[in-house]
Amino acid sequence: MSKLLIDILIFLAAALVTVPVMVRLGFGAVLGYLLAGVLIGPWALQLITDVDSILHFSELGIVLMMFVIGLEMRVDALWAMRRTIFGYGAMQMTVCAAALLAIFMLLGLSWRIAMTGGLALSLSSTAMVMSELQERKSMDTPTGRAGFGILLFQDMAAIPLIALLPLLGPTVPTPVAQPGWLTALKALAMLAAIALAGRYLLHVVLQLIRSTGVPEIFTAFALFWIISIALLMQSVHLSMSLGAFVAGVLLADSDYRHEVEVDMAPFKGLLLGLFFIAVGMSMDFSVLTREPVRVAVLVVAVVGIKTIAQWFLANRFEVPASQRGYFAILLSQGGEFAFVVMAASLTARVIDQRQASLVTLVVALSMATTPLLLLVQRRLRSAHAPAGTS
Repeated sequence: MSKLLIDILIFLAAALVTVPVMVRLGFGAVLGYLLAGVLIGPWALQLITDVDSILHFSELGIVLMMFVIGLEMRVDALWAMRRTIFGYGAMQMTVCAAALLAIFMLLGLSWRIAMTGGLALSLSSTAMVMSELQERKSMDTPTGRAGFGILLFQDMAAIPLIALLPLLGPTVPTPVAQPGWLTALKALAMLAAIALAGRYLLHVVLQLIRSTGVPEIFTAFALFWIISIALLMQSVHLSMSLGAFVAGVLLADSDYRHEVEVDMAPFKGLLLGLFFIAVGMSMDFSVLTREPVRVAVLVVAVVGIKTIAQWFLANRFEVPASQRGYFAILLSQGGEFAFVVMAASLTARVIDQRQASLVTLVVALSMATTPLLLLVQRRLRSAHAPAGTS
């Protein structure tokens, strides 16, 4: 117990020191959390070394954030966004993955590794993008809707992406491996079961719990609902964040929506900060000291290629001309799902541990570039804005 309390104290102290400083300097809270993770992690002060456990636990921050977003998204509104989700999302992922694949092959990587890296790094960070959009109150803008649709499609692309990895490995998948069509069927069945439970049982259960008059039990059930749906979705190889989003959508028409949102807000903020701290802790700087040029080239390639691709796609996504630079940078980083893809790639023997560590570091460093690039973009825009405009 004392070890746990000490770890919590270290996390809080690191955030209290770095986040206000970074915000005061104009870099934003996310970079502060990342810096806090680097400082207390295994490559600096070594105050906390169990990075994997912290990273897995801190994913609850992304889960709760997606749940809160789902609370604001009714089913009819979600259906109206189908073009954005499937059209924009598929186009963005295809263009970025193809461009990164070509760059990686030009750098001398084999086509298997290049394809794995291209697919993994074409995904953007749900945690970072949604945090930025919510902070700027931009969710209801064309930029916010396009970004959200792309991220939601990326979450749904989990099944085909993970199913593809064994085919890229050096050996033929064993007969006991579950075929992709069966995995997809199980995922659809799970979605249908969750939708039915949410439609016919959830509101009845909420009324019963609310009638007890114990606010803590109501909050406990809300957390139980979110985490259980997220875990059920993960059991059929869909992302936990997608499960949490579905859990929120099923509550969007409920009379208790605002109460649940208020209850979840403190958990979401703290755990999301913990996630960024964990990403900072996960940076393997031994890779940077061993291969500094390769790391730098890959980070520049990933961020640069994705920024350029998304700038050209922004017009197709109906993003206003004044917001295209912001949109391109917003989605330019690698995403947290790349960590899952790297683990699956290791299992399928598509890549080795050295390559996985390299990609993981590139993803983490690309996340760190986003707040810096957004700061530069905002200052350049302010410098060129006519007097009297914001």
